[in-house]
Amino acid sequence: MNKYILSCCSTADLTQEHFDKIDVRYICFHYQLDGVEYSDDLGKTMKFEDFYKKMAEGSDTRTSQVNAEEFIAYFEPFLNAGYDIMHICLSSGISGVINSANIAKEYLEDKYPDRKILIGDSLNASSGYGLLMDTLSELKAQGKTIDELFEWFEHNKHNLNSWFFSTDLSFYIKGGRISKTSGAIGNILNICPLLNMDGKGKLVVRSKVRTKKKVIRTIVDKMAEYAAGETKYNGKCYISHSACRDDAEAVASLIEERFPDLKGNVEINYIGTTIGSHTGPGTVAVFFWGKSREGM
Repeated sequence: MNKYILSCCSTADLTQEHFDKIDVRYICFHYQLDGVEYSDDLGKTMKFEDFYKKMAEGSDTRTSQVNAEEFIAYFEPFLNAGYDIMHICLSSGISGVINSANIAKEYLEDKYPDRKILIGDSLNASSGYGLLMDTLSELKAQGKTIDELFEWFEHNKHNLNSWFFSTDLSFYIKGGRISKTSGAIGNILNICPLLNMDGKGKLVVRSKVRTKKKVIRTIVDKMAEYAAGETKYNGKCYISHSACRDDAEAVASLIEERFPDLKGNVEINYIGTTIGSHTGPGTVAVFFWGKSREGM
């Protein structure tokens, strides 16, 4: 059985310690802050607190995905060392990074005909993408071959559910995702959009909930509706947030109370600089295994 490495992009939004623990490698996206380029490197170059503080103060942010040349330079040492590669990309519904990975794959397969490179589309983002990688790592450790693992991934990736809410519409207005008029009215009425990832890996607004207190309850209700086994769900649950730890902890507390069979405590991570450049501060996301998103 050939050796293989399991890999993803830094936009899976896990900590360095978590990636090390599950033996998953990653390649970094990039972002610009006021015209200066940085690596989306899990908060090493710039602490997340500082990043979101600068956003709140009006700093301009832009993001850029990994290009094909970077993927070639990243993949090649693994191939040289005799490893096959299974790399899972950030959702194609919000990024074109999978195209760069596939260009690198085609180039390297000609150069290393005895090696295998499998590229997958997570159809997910942030720590939901991270929960997917964590699960794949567990299955790899159980002895699945690269082909078996990739087949499992393709058959199960739609079952990873992702729900988000935002308490600050400023960056949705700035990014053009909602109009200035709608945003102004929403802020006055304390509207908090509730979104999820659909079957194509795109973020879709599902409802507009008035007040933070209500949207916190509503996102937990969505987990009760869509989780495998509903309130008897016994898998892992991850939460990520953009500089609103108190809100994330409020959601986690309700989840742990309502889902007594959870596998461990709810894990809370930061939304990284790539995804956070688009959401801005004030977003909370909940991730769990459940009903299929196909057709949603």
